[in-house]
Amino acid sequence: MKYSPQIEFHLHDSFKIKIMKTIYVILSFFLFNIGFGQSAKIAVADKKYAKYAYIDAIKIYEKIAEKGYESAKLYQKIGNSYYFNGELEKAAKWYGNLFNLNEEIEAEYYFRYSQALKSIKDYENANKYLLLFYQKNKSTNDSNNDYDANYLSKIEENSGKYFLDTTSINSEYLDYGTAYFKDKIVFTSARKKGALYQKKHHWTNQNFTDLYIVTLENDSIVSAPENFSSTINTKFNESSPAFAKDGKTMYFTRNNYLNGKKRKADNKTTWIKIYKATFSNNKWGNVVELPFNNDNYSTAHPSLSADEKTLYFSSDMPGGYGGADIYKVAIKENNTYGKPENLGTIINTTNRETFPFMAANGILYFASDGLLGLGGLDIFESNLINNVFSTPINLGKPINSSNDDFSFIINTQKKGFLSSNRANGKGFDDIYSFTKCSTTVFGIIKEGDSKFILPNAKVSLLDKNNNLILDYILNKNAEYAFEIDCKEEYYIRVSNIEYETKEIPFKSNINRHKTELNINLDRTVFPIEIGTDLAKLFNISILYFDLDKWNIRPDAAYELEKIIAVMEEYPTMEIAINSHTDSRQTHEYNELLSSRRAKSTLEYMVEKGINPSRLTANGYGETKLINECSNDVYCTEEAHQLNRRSEFIVTKIE
Repeated sequence: MKYSPQIEFHLHDSFKIKIMKTIYVILSFFLFNIGFGQSAKIAVADKKYAKYAYIDAIKIYEKIAEKGYESAKLYQKIGNSYYFNGELEKAAKWYGNLFNLNEEIEAEYYFRYSQALKSIKDYENANKYLLLFYQKNKSTNDSNNDYDANYLSKIEENSGKYFLDTTSINSEYLDYGTAYFKDKIVFTSARKKGALYQKKHHWTNQNFTDLYIVTLENDSIVSAPENFSSTINTKFNESSPAFAKDGKTMYFTRNNYLNGKKRKADNKTTWIKIYKATFSNNKWGNVVELPFNNDNYSTAHPSLSADEKTLYFSSDMPGGYGGADIYKVAIKENNTYGKPENLGTIINTTNRETFPFMAANGILYFASDGLLGLGGLDIFESNLINNVFSTPINLGKPINSSNDDFSFIINTQKKGFLSSNRANGKGFDDIYSFTKCSTTVFGIIKEGDSKFILPNAKVSLLDKNNNLILDYILNKNAEYAFEIDCKEEYYIRVSNIEYETKEIPFKSNINRHKTELNINLDRTVFPIEIGTDLAKLFNISILYFDLDKWNIRPDAAYELEKIIAVMEEYPTMEIAINSHTDSRQTHEYNELLSSRRAKSTLEYMVEKGINPSRLTANGYGETKLINECSNDVYCTEEAHQLNRRSEFIVTKIE
């Protein structure tokens, strides 16, 4: 039951009224070719339909249909009555009858039928009619107006990031539209208990909505709902408030009613507006409407930015892209405001975008039925980066369902509330609580392939857009741990003086409570002193030569360039080039071979510009084995290789 516009205040569909009035103008010329008595009934139903009294109109229209009368206009009226009252499952039946007539039908009915089919999870046919809608209604002004055949699989991939639960505040009536207010939440309800007025609205046959308040403790509701304010709530609809952090200013939505006067548009329709109130002398008062309101269009669902300098809202004001769009307006000093700015086609479509909520971390959450979703209104998120909104992402299940899901709010603890008319609820629209799924990535930072830990390394967590989330210096155990959101992409960056910086992409797993990710850093700056073996610093375990040869091969030259670079950086450094062999072959042969290889290495480095006075060459053959692999001792090839090594020992450095 979420289509209760400007009059009824289930404000998420308040902006379709204008479309309905246009439809009614067309329908008013339609005459049923059935006797005078039947025509009289039709006339009564049409009047109720024109006044958005859909429940009463449905009763008459359905009786006519039950008698076997078939008409595109009749099926449109019944389908629309259910559709705009949020009863999409019932709308699917009558739109189905409409399309079975095989008559030429306006493009918007393809869209509505698709949405209605999604509510009964007939996605195959829903997608067929949705694609036809896109083809019939292609708009070059709408960057989001592109059909993606894989959208359902993408939504499924993005699902599972939240845990959803019911709340104790739901009634059998409309309950929706929550807002944080200090340690409480304020919400909208059409319940009878606590209502200041017992006045039904003909759109829903329920009370006009009031604002109610409950107390939170550890993000859980711990009190019974109470009427929020006798000075804010009136005999008309109030809805969707937004509060300043100090609790002394609120913005809210109400029918076009102020100081006891109800105002109407030029066409005699009452739209909705955003009002501001302040708290003083222990009560709310000083209610004023915002200057960008207008009697001839609706503004609704305000949300404040974290710095309280910008107000986001939804409106069908002229100049938008269709249906309702999301706007922002600057809040200036002395109760003045800038000019409302449409958020553009990244966010808005030719259909409805409504119930914006700007979170403290710069993410905009909003409801849309124009972006591809699971059915009805779906909730999307868009990140504000450098004052530009990113492409909206569907929050997936269980946040979204095949029905209407909207009015999403979230706090810094990643808990919050949303509203939905999904199946198995207590009333028409219900309020649900949610917690964002989280997991932990942890590990140890070490040096290269060694066992040495790096306790002073800096580790940073960044989001998929490389925005820093958190960083800190490691403890003495070089251990790190980050709590992260499930199924999200991150980068883990590790840096330390004298080591390379590494940035590891990481996607969290919803099926694991913890994931271990150890990271090794390679040294880039090395401590050099007399006796240091540069070969070990640069992990040059062996310079390869062809069998029985001592000329420098290309792969050996590559390794020698590292030594040359260090000597160029330290112009006073002197080194001894020591070449060693294993114990195979004779002692004399190995000593001669190692001497020639050491000399060849020296000559190569001199050719590359190193002064020969800084170099000495020594061939030790098999005289300095580093393991037991001497003559007549069996060893593996790997063990022998440890003895075939080159050393570059620093003998002088200033």
